[in-house]
Amino acid sequence: MSSIPVYRWRLAPEGLATFRQLRARGLRPGGQPVAAQLERPRRRRGPLVAYLYRVELAVPVRPMTPARWAALAKANAARRLCPACGFDRGYTIPTSLGICVTCADAPALAA
Repeated sequence: MSSIPVYRWRLAPEGLATFRQLRARGLRPGGQPVAAQLERPRRRRGPLVAYLYRVELAVPVRPMTPARWAALAKANAARRLCPACGFDRGYTIPTSLGICVTCADAPALAA
Protein backbone atom coordinates (compact mmCIF):
# COMPACT_ATOMS: atom_id res chain seq x y z
CA MET A 1 0.00 0.00 0.00
CA SER A 2 1.53 3.30 -1.05
CA SER A 3 0.45 6.33 0.88
CA ILE A 4 0.69 9.84 -0.46
CA PRO A 5 2.67 12.55 1.37
CA VAL A 6 0.70 14.88 3.64
CA TYR A 7 1.71 18.53 4.01
CA ARG A 8 0.46 21.12 6.44
CA TRP A 9 -1.29 24.28 5.28
CA ARG A 10 1.00 26.59 3.24
CA LEU A 11 3.94 24.17 3.44
CA ALA A 12 3.52 22.30 0.16
CA PRO A 13 6.62 22.22 -2.06
CA GLU A 14 6.87 24.01 -5.39
CA GLY A 15 5.52 22.12 -8.38
CA LEU A 16 2.33 20.96 -6.63
CA ALA A 17 -1.02 22.76 -6.88
CA THR A 18 -4.64 22.24 -5.88
CA PHE A 19 -7.38 21.86 -8.46
CA ARG A 20 -8.39 25.51 -8.05
CA GLN A 21 -4.81 26.68 -8.41
CA LEU A 22 -4.47 24.64 -11.60
CA ARG A 23 -7.72 26.08 -12.92
CA ALA A 24 -6.52 29.63 -12.21
CA ARG A 25 -3.53 28.87 -14.46
CA GLY A 26 -5.80 27.49 -17.20
CA LEU A 27 -4.85 23.86 -16.46
CA ARG A 28 -6.57 20.67 -15.29
CA PRO A 29 -5.19 17.49 -13.70
CA GLY A 30 -5.77 15.53 -16.91
CA GLY A 31 -6.26 12.10 -15.32
CA GLN A 32 -3.08 12.12 -13.24
CA PRO A 33 -3.25 10.54 -9.77
CA VAL A 34 -3.20 12.67 -6.63
CA ALA A 35 0.45 13.48 -5.83
CA ALA A 36 0.01 14.68 -2.24
CA GLN A 37 -2.50 15.89 0.30
CA LEU A 38 -2.72 19.24 2.06
CA GLU A 39 -4.27 19.47 5.53
CA ARG A 40 -5.41 22.58 7.34
CA PRO A 41 -6.07 21.94 11.03
CA ARG A 42 -9.29 23.17 12.61
CA ARG A 43 -10.47 23.35 16.18
CA ARG A 44 -13.12 20.87 17.32
CA ARG A 45 -13.38 19.27 13.87
CA GLY A 46 -11.28 17.23 11.52
CA PRO A 47 -8.80 18.98 9.25
CA LEU A 48 -9.72 20.49 5.90
CA VAL A 49 -8.18 18.39 3.14
CA ALA A 50 -7.12 19.42 -0.36
CA TYR A 51 -5.51 17.18 -2.94
CA LEU A 52 -2.38 18.32 -4.75
CA TYR A 53 -1.45 17.56 -8.36
CA ARG A 54 1.84 17.92 -10.23
CA VAL A 55 1.87 21.10 -12.31
CA GLU A 56 4.22 19.66 -14.95
CA LEU A 57 1.77 16.82 -15.69
CA ALA A 58 -1.28 19.10 -15.92
CA VAL A 59 -2.84 19.70 -19.32
CA PRO A 60 -4.68 22.76 -20.69
CA VAL A 61 -8.38 23.15 -19.97
CA ARG A 62 -10.58 22.10 -22.86
CA PRO A 63 -12.12 25.11 -24.63
CA MET A 64 -15.85 25.74 -24.40
CA THR A 65 -17.67 24.83 -27.60
CA PRO A 66 -20.89 26.55 -28.74
CA ALA A 67 -22.85 23.43 -27.73
CA ARG A 68 -21.36 23.48 -24.23
CA TRP A 69 -22.15 27.21 -23.87
CA ALA A 70 -25.75 26.51 -24.93
CA ALA A 71 -26.07 23.62 -22.45
CA LEU A 72 -24.69 25.79 -19.64
CA ALA A 73 -27.11 28.62 -20.46
CA LYS A 74 -30.03 26.17 -20.47
CA ALA A 75 -28.99 24.68 -17.11
CA ASN A 76 -28.64 28.13 -15.53
CA ALA A 77 -32.05 29.16 -16.88
CA ALA A 78 -33.60 26.05 -15.30
CA ARG A 79 -32.11 27.02 -11.92
CA ARG A 80 -33.89 30.41 -12.12
CA LEU A 81 -37.32 28.96 -12.97
CA CYS A 82 -39.65 28.57 -9.96
CA PRO A 83 -41.48 25.20 -10.03
CA ALA A 84 -44.45 26.63 -8.08
CA CYS A 85 -45.33 29.75 -10.09
CA GLY A 86 -43.41 29.01 -13.30
CA PHE A 87 -41.75 32.45 -13.52
CA ASP A 88 -38.10 33.12 -14.29
CA ARG A 89 -37.12 35.03 -11.16
CA GLY A 90 -33.78 36.35 -12.43
CA TYR A 91 -31.90 34.74 -9.54
CA THR A 92 -31.02 31.17 -8.65
CA ILE A 93 -33.84 29.53 -6.68
CA PRO A 94 -32.55 28.65 -3.18
CA THR A 95 -32.22 24.89 -2.77
CA SER A 96 -33.18 25.26 0.89
CA LEU A 97 -36.63 26.50 -0.18
CA GLY A 98 -37.07 24.69 -3.47
CA ILE A 99 -39.28 27.55 -4.69
CA CYS A 100 -38.80 31.28 -5.18
CA VAL A 101 -38.81 33.62 -2.20
CA THR A 102 -42.13 35.16 -3.25
CA CYS A 103 -43.86 31.76 -3.29
CA ALA A 104 -42.20 30.78 0.00
CA ASP A 105 -43.49 33.98 1.67
CA ALA A 106 -47.01 33.67 0.20
CA PRO A 107 -48.43 31.45 3.00
CA ALA A 108 -47.05 33.87 5.60
CA LEU A 109 -48.78 36.78 3.84
CA ALA A 110 -52.11 34.94 3.60
CA ALA A 111 -52.20 34.11 7.32
